[in-house]
Amino acid sequence: MKEITSLDVYNLSERLSDDIWHLFDTWSKKAQNTMGYQIIRSADSIAANLAEGYGRYSYADRKRFYLYSRGSFEETKAWLRKAHRRNLLSDEKRISLQKIIKELGPKLNAFIKSTQS
Repeated sequence: MKEITSLDVYNLSERLSDDIWHLFDTWSKKAQNTMGYQIIRSADSIAANLAEGYGRYSYADRKRFYLYSRGSFEETKAWLRKAHRRNLLSDEKRISLQKIIKELGPKLNAFIKSTQS
């Protein structure tokens, strides 16, 4: 079995969470305390659930964690939409994050689908 770190879907999720981690440092205390910690947790949870599912033995266990990962992905996107509306993202950062999201979403869905066998 490949290492999880060799999978594009995992590496993209790590890239997204690392970018959000560094973005947090640019926000005011108000933004950090109200939504910052939550977006860090949801973004980190994408890769963490992929890794946990990858280490599970049964298909049902793997799929459950992969679906949790997709839920965290959707939550992260919701927080990023709020951050954009609240002027916490520069246009450059928003475009950079959108690029990762547009690549990660389909790969995450394809990865989940591929585990059905």
